[in-house]
Amino acid sequence: MSASLALTHLVPLAKEVDENKVTPGVLGFIVFAVMALAVWGLMKSMNKHMQKVAFPESPDAGAEETADSTQQRG
Repeated sequence: MSASLALTHLVPLAKEVDENKVTPGVLGFIVFAVMALAVWGLMKSMNKHMQKVAFPESPDAGAEETADSTQQRG
């Protein structure tokens, strides 16, 4: 019974749609879905490549100076 009640409320909404307006339609949805899948694939690939990169950690000269100065004060 609730389905028929919901349907009676939706029918007037469908008649209020202006037929002169342009909507993206199915083609717009397909293009958007393909672009979303492409971005997802690129992000997954980038994450895989970034995990392979090994950055050598060099000691920061500025950090050593501040550590030395705080040890001398204390």
